[in-house]
This record gives sequence, C-alpha cells and structure tokens, in this order.
Amino acid sequence: MAEDIIRGVARGAAEVPLSILELAVVGSGVSPTRALRASTELARRAEEWGYHRIWVAEHHGMPSVASSSPAVLIAHLAAATRTIRLGSGGVMLPNHAPLVVAEQFGTLHALHPGRIDLGLGRAPGTDQATARALRRNGPDADDFPEQLAELTAFLDGSFPEGHPLRKVVATPRTPESGRPPIWLLGSSGFSAQLAGILGLPFAFAHHFSAANTLPALELYRSAFQPSAVLERPYAMIGVSAVAAETSERALSLALPGALSMLRLRRGAPQPVPTPEEARDHPYTPAERVFVEDYLSNVVLGDPGEVREGLNALRKRTEADELMITTMVHDPEDRIRSYELLAQAYDLPRGPVG
Repeated sequence: MAEDIIRGVARGAAEVPLSILELAVVGSGVSPTRALRASTELARRAEEWGYHRIWVAEHHGMPSVASSSPAVLIAHLAAATRTIRLGSGGVMLPNHAPLVVAEQFGTLHALHPGRIDLGLGRAPGTDQATARALRRNGPDADDFPEQLAELTAFLDGSFPEGHPLRKVVATPRTPESGRPPIWLLGSSGFSAQLAGILGLPFAFAHHFSAANTLPALELYRSAFQPSAVLERPYAMIGVSAVAAETSERALSLALPGALSMLRLRRGAPQPVPTPEEARDHPYTPAERVFVEDYLSNVVLGDPGEVREGLNALRKRTEADELMITTMVHDPEDRIRSYELLAQAYDLPRGPVG
C-alpha cells in the first residue's frame, strides 16, 4: 500500500513528483463537451510528459467546472491512458453513501489495478441549496470520521463481528491486489489532524487556502502515527500555476481565473471569462484588492519563473509532492501551460501511443 502512493515516481530535474488537479474548466463560449475532451487530451499528454498522477475534483452547480462526477470521469481518463495514476481530488464523502463510493472505486481498481487513488474531502463542493439536494437528510461534515471508517471497512471487508453492516459486501473487491490508497484532503486543520492520526497521506488545498498551509502541514506531521499505509508523513499540496511563453502572457491568462473566483464568491458563478473580458471588467477598488490577493497565490510567469516559484514553495512547505491546477479560459492554453512546466522541469517522458 505504501508503495502505491509514490510508485513509479521518476523525478528527473524536479525535486518532488509533479501531478495535476483537473477541473475540466469551462470557459465562456466553450462547451462542457469540449472541456471534457480537453481533459482527456490533457491526461494523455500528461502521461507522455512525465506527470505522476492526475486527479479530478467534485464540484456541483458551477458553470465553470464540468467535473461533477469524479468516478465517471476517472473511468474515462483511465481508459484513455496506460500508466499515469488517476484519482479523485476529491470525492466529497458526505455527499455519498460510503457503500456507493466503495463500489465505484472498487470497480475502478479492478479495471485499472495499481493506478487508482481515492482522495476524500468533507466539504460539499457546492452551495448550501445544492448540498441539500445532494444529501437530503443524510450525513454532514461532522459525521466524516464515521463515514470514513465505514468506507474503509467496506473496502477492506473488515467490519467486526456483530456489526449491523457485517453481512453487507461491497463488490467488486480484489483482495489479491488490495484496495485504492485513501488520501484525506483539506483546507484547514481538521482533515490534517485526522490524516495524521490515521497514518494516511494528506493533500492540502494551498491554491485556495494559502494562509492555512503551513499550520495544517505542521499539524499533520505532529499528529502523524505510523500505520500499515505509511511509515512517515506524506504531504501533497495543490498549487495554482500558469506558465506561458512570457510573464505578461501568463498574467493575462491567469486574470480570468481571478474574476471567475470573484463571481463565485458573490454567488453569481459563470463560465471562466476570456482574457479580454477579464481585462475590461469594471473592477471596484474592493474587487481589485480581491483579484490582487487571488493572483498573489498563483505561481505564474514564463517556465523558468514558474519553476523557481514552485521550488520556493516546495522548500517552504517541505511538501512531498506538488499538484498543479491551472484555471484559464482556453483549453489549449491550459494544456500548453502544463507542457511548458514539464519542459522546465525536464520530466522523464512516459509511454507514447
């Protein structure tokens, strides 16, 4: 199990593995079909360029994101690739019955053994009204530890004698090849501490909670207890990054992501605007402060500048892995950004064809 977490890492010039968090970004004038096709193309290219893994996120009710169903998208991407690890970044567990998640990821693991990660979060991944529609009268975030224990027991077939779910079997299960590695995801200290106590790998959302990154990682490492999964802590951080041929072009590409986040925070989500729409938006002084703060946590520039910024962040956080997410309008610009980054790090190329 521990080997599954970092298996196949070939770092080349990168000090730590580089991975991708894919949202299937939907830009203004871009159809969800095109966005999802671009995700498929990115997965193929990322495998060729030497990225370690690609995860897809669970978001609901967001016109700018087409990845509302991680298990479905993972199955599609896994069928289109050969070696790159695929996973959820993550499945929002309170939105689902643990048995359903166990069956979905048990199926993925049986189809693609050794390539599937199960990243779990406790946030709804959406607004309150949509969360109610998803959960009805089901569990909430406070029930996450119990849900996690139930999911793990379904995956392992480890309910104790006398447990009311002892006779319920999550199928398919493949005891001979184990189960997908479980990761806990978070943007605060709760999941960090729980991951440490349980001895699980931890992924922190630095890209939208940068102020909490160092405290959460410190809490994870201090709480860590060796387990059958890991002997030492393994921390990955999600990082927003945009690489282009010039730093000016990178800034132009990154600005739409800031405006998209501004609209989301105001309860008016839309597809990601074009660079021209973002440039010409009539920002108020307060909006300009928001945009500047957002961009301050995006590593952007030409390939050398982005590599330098990522290396500095890795050194500051002592992260074991960096997972890059790129929120730009045009799918081709997004794919190109990842290509430039792979070139800057001289990642060892993977299988082709």
